[in-house]
Amino acid sequence: MDRIRLQLFMARSGAGSRRKCEEFIAEGRVRINGRRVTAQGSKVSEEDQITLDGKILHQVKKKVYLAVHKPTRYICSNSDDQDRPLTSDLFKDVVNIRLFHVGRLDFLSSGLIFYTNDGEFSRLVSHPSSGIEKVYSVESKNEIPDAVLESYLKGITVEGVKYKLKNYSRKSVNNVLFTLEEGKNREIRHVFSHFHLTVKRIHRVRIGIVTIRGIPPGAYRFLSQKEIMWFKKL
Repeated sequence: MDRIRLQLFMARSGAGSRRKCEEFIAEGRVRINGRRVTAQGSKVSEEDQITLDGKILHQVKKKVYLAVHKPTRYICSNSDDQDRPLTSDLFKDVVNIRLFHVGRLDFLSSGLIFYTNDGEFSRLVSHPSSGIEKVYSVESKNEIPDAVLESYLKGITVEGVKYKLKNYSRKSVNNVLFTLEEGKNREIRHVFSHFHLTVKRIHRVRIGIVTIRGIPPGAYRFLSQKEIMWFKKL
């Protein structure tokens, strides 16, 4: 019986990306045959019983890939203690398989986000080494100076974190299309705050070859096989 690393088994079970599954292990939420594990590196097979928070995990047979148009004021999470609407609520009545978000958009941001139960796909799309472009339409309440855009393009450090823009295209004095390859947590908001600019809107319009065109706010579509393979061939 083939044995694979625990976090890979969990990712294939739809528990999350491999990185997220490693966090679950470190937090002591995972058991192998009833024994709690917190160290990385354990190997398991289909004969082992793997549980996350007491729920038995099974490697998924059917993989699902959704492109979702997240509206503003929705949360990219499986639960929220403030009872705010979840992005996953938008498709839960139709897709009854547990899916997780690939990367995230913050509460006030909108646009394209993927949901899947394929942990390897999630890792490919999210990891900076894949070099997958994410394009955002960003609108400010102030004029965005060229000097700010050029500084961001060269790379800046804000509170010890380095941010770097791949390229940009100006649409108006206060609206710019930003292309990022990594996109750290709340990156654009941190950069704008650093330059004393006020964000009015952040809207993601493209991930790799997939655009938001044709997906109304709050709606979703399944990724085509051609789109899925484009990411996997990277």
